[in-house]
Amino acid sequence: MRQLSLPVLLNSKMRLSNFIGAKNSQIVTFINTLFNDNHSNVMVISGNKSSGKTHLLQGCTFAAMDKQLSAVYVDIKEELPKDFLAQLSENDWVCIDNIEDASNAQQQELFDLYNQIKHTQTKLIISAHNLPTELTLLKDLKTRLSLAVNFTLENLTDEQKIAILQSKMTDKNISINTKIYPYLFKHYSRDLSDLLNAINQLDKASLQRKTSITIPLIKQILDFDSI
Repeated sequence: MRQLSLPVLLNSKMRLSNFIGAKNSQIVTFINTLFNDNHSNVMVISGNKSSGKTHLLQGCTFAAMDKQLSAVYVDIKEELPKDFLAQLSENDWVCIDNIEDASNAQQQELFDLYNQIKHTQTKLIISAHNLPTELTLLKDLKTRLSLAVNFTLENLTDEQKIAILQSKMTDKNISINTKIYPYLFKHYSRDLSDLLNAINQLDKASLQRKTSITIPLIKQILDFDSI
């Protein structure tokens, strides 16, 4: 079991077992079949912001590590050593997030990695905000990724977002009125990343003030001047 030392910390709550979405369950089912496949596999996961790409890739990393396989999760947005991507072929699972942010040099490294794992058992899972054909990538890399197994994540419903937010609050052992969530959707944001950040801010504020999370607190902490 091996997770390379990188500036990215894995979130232990991001597991395949708690990945939400009926259609998305088909993707998880496919991923689970890869653990019994002795050939290399390349998979591209596309989806809008906050659709769960990072959750899925980190979930793959944890699942591989749980099976005593070598696995690495890489976020292209983080600062990476030169030639780092091209050196990952010895891993059983390589999960690379936010490929659309890769520099030309990193794209070449990824192309080299793709070629290196052809005759191995390495699983290469890549995320992007769009399908490979719609991304601005080096021609050869775009061609290879277009031929890979491609899945697009479904957009989460408000009910699914509430379930995720409620799960986060449960993990923190905090009780919150479920009416708070629709209020945030209406007056703050429907983006899950924004909502999670807001919940963290409200949690800290409620602890400091020794009060519950209420609408007046939300207005004050999130600066709802227009409400």
